[in-house]
Amino acid sequence: MSEGDGERRKHEGTAKRAMKSYQLTGFNRPLECVEQPAPEPKGSEVVIEVMQCGVCHTDLHLCRGYYDVGGDKKFTLADRGVHPPIVLGHEILGKLIAAGPDAPVDPAQIGRDFLVYPWIGCGTCAICRSGQENLCPDVAAIGIQRPGGYQEQLIVPHPRYLFDVEGINPVVAATYACSGLTAYAAIRKCSGDPATEALMIMGFGGLGQSALLIAKALGHAHIVVADTLEERRTIALEMGASAVFDPADPGAGQDSASPARPIAAALDFVGSEESALNAIAMLRRGGTYVAVGLFGGEMKVSLVGLIVKALSIVGSYVGSPQELGELLDLARGRGLGVPPVETMPMSEVNQALQRLAKGESRGRIVLTAAVPDKAKP
Repeated sequence: MSEGDGERRKHEGTAKRAMKSYQLTGFNRPLECVEQPAPEPKGSEVVIEVMQCGVCHTDLHLCRGYYDVGGDKKFTLADRGVHPPIVLGHEILGKLIAAGPDAPVDPAQIGRDFLVYPWIGCGTCAICRSGQENLCPDVAAIGIQRPGGYQEQLIVPHPRYLFDVEGINPVVAATYACSGLTAYAAIRKCSGDPATEALMIMGFGGLGQSALLIAKALGHAHIVVADTLEERRTIALEMGASAVFDPADPGAGQDSASPARPIAAALDFVGSEESALNAIAMLRRGGTYVAVGLFGGEMKVSLVGLIVKALSIVGSYVGSPQELGELLDLARGRGLGVPPVETMPMSEVNQALQRLAKGESRGRIVLTAAVPDKAKP
């Protein structure tokens, strides 16, 4: 490639104009619309024009600036080296509009839509070399340490973080970068026979809904859903859950398991002391509890009980690039169905965050540059 070709690719699609960026300028404040120059790629970087960006519950933790880790202890964003202003948004689907001179991009890819893998590691440590960039100790995730998708355009450091979404509903595909990937990676950690034993899902918000659809596509025939909200339990049955119960009702979950169909694994998308202990208590011997949700807190577990029941307690944090590729292949090959998804314009990002915080959405909210509409299968 000639130097002239490199310069052409570097600037292709990036207009010399200001773009809108919705930024967290201080914790516990509404995001502010800031105008700034559109980005220009350098080296191996590429520029994505944001078309859809999912609103994730993690964004609520980021807005308040900390996670509850139990007792009076808090894990703050400052502990992770993250300080405002921050451009949130990590479930990003958009159009590739420009590539830096060193980016290995086929010119035919310019103008195509891609899903962005946001959990970017250092790329050089042993963990990254093993393919698990999401577990890198120096992770620099898009939407947290790096500017995210709550803006019109963003820089992605290398095209290897772009995934083809041809043949997949673009609004739903945006959510696969976090909720779908997180659910898929967690299910892959579960024990038991999908055909004969039960999988339990604790919490049926966006993550739980994604998990149900993915688990069904992976062959789980008996899925039990626990949620304190009756509306969500109704949605679970509509989406194909075998049984539902209210975990706040003592003994309500016992009818969901039987010696013939024991609960082999529990996915906890709440992540509170109560949800964890409830899930662990219902597992069969040799079962697996997978902690995913970040509600926060701490728990006490009987070591004797843990040993005698031979339980596994596993934490699961998002997923690897390989797992995202596997999830997209699953979506294309078998179809995952469409969870409850609604779209809102990017300009209403603060209203979207408020609705998520209040639990006013039936499922996922996706911000879009297009006219808002319901997701279609």
